[in-house]
Amino acid sequence: MKRREELTAPRSPRRLGVTYDSDAFGSFAESIANFLGTARFLVWQSIVVSLWIIHNVFAPRDLQFDPWDRGLVLLTLVLSIQASYAAPLILLAQSRQERRDRVTSETDREVAERTQADTEFLAREIASVRVSLTDMVTGEDIGDRLDQMSEMIEQLSLQVGQLSGDAGTIDSNSPVTDAN
Repeated sequence: MKRREELTAPRSPRRLGVTYDSDAFGSFAESIANFLGTARFLVWQSIVVSLWIIHNVFAPRDLQFDPWDRGLVLLTLVLSIQASYAAPLILLAQSRQERRDRVTSETDREVAERTQADTEFLAREIASVRVSLTDMVTGEDIGDRLDQMSEMIEQLSLQVGQLSGDAGTIDSNSPVTDAN
């Protein structure tokens, strides 16, 4: 029986003593996957397969390494090995690209949220400035008020003149003299 501590402790990874850098291997896998997905690769593979078939069909029997009458077994094996390595490398490259895309989309989402928050903040600030400006007295308002005050002064001076005219006529053009 295993001890209780051994059951609760995580298992150590089993790597058979082989260590590797997953980022370096991932970038290597991406470079292979990028090459496998090009027209250049397809052209070179077509040339190699064509030469392989031509050589094993038309070469003398003692120079053939994969005879046609046995069904080109070696060519089938080579292409199967290539496919068995290509598929996982392509999947690894795709998963790394998906992770990069996910990080990029999360970053874009965060930037969009910050931009929206900043825009809303600026809109509120602009609205408060507009409200503050509607309560401010402008030069035009002061001019209007001065015009109103000058009209009121003129009216008051006319009223004072009329009241003083009733009490005794005072010539506004004559100088005021001292009665003593």
